[in-house]
Amino acid sequence: MTKIGYARVSTIDQDFELQQQRLRAEGCLIVRAEKVSGASRDGRTELATVIEFLREGDELVVTRLDRLGRDTRDVLNIVHECEQRGACLTILDPHVSTRGEMGHVILTVLGMVAQMERRFIKERQREGIERAKSAGRYTGGKLRVDYQKIRQLSASGIGVTAIAKEIGCSRMQVYRVLNAAGT
Repeated sequence: MTKIGYARVSTIDQDFELQQQRLRAEGCLIVRAEKVSGASRDGRTELATVIEFLREGDELVVTRLDRLGRDTRDVLNIVHECEQRGACLTILDPHVSTRGEMGHVILTVLGMVAQMERRFIKERQREGIERAKSAGRYTGGKLRVDYQKIRQLSASGIGVTAIAKEIGCSRMQVYRVLNAAGT
């Protein structure tokens, strides 16, 4: 049995080092991490790699359920995929495992709570933006990556992976910028 850890943060300026340390402390021999939104599974290549790597008896470990996803259906699909491979899922905080039937019930409820929390966050964010706009203080979100530099690097023949490393973003972000530019 191999313990495989998965860490995720939503934005480039966040750090997943604490998650990785905790996963290693829990005995995870392999820890994969990515900086991408948990709203859906789109662009979550590390998660896909981890699930594909799972074998009979393995255990996928995450620090919290919202690191796995914020959509109940996605979380339940991930649990199902793990089980199809003969593996189980363990969440460290609160400690829940799919090894027993009760774990499935708790994961379903926690998944619904994570999804509801995401809706509340988006609602509060929308309200804050509206208040800032009405007060004349809203200037839009900060630009996280330099779109122009991505386009320049691509035009000079540099590959997507190298661009992502240079800029400090995901390959998916590079693809989005290049697709938006029609490159």
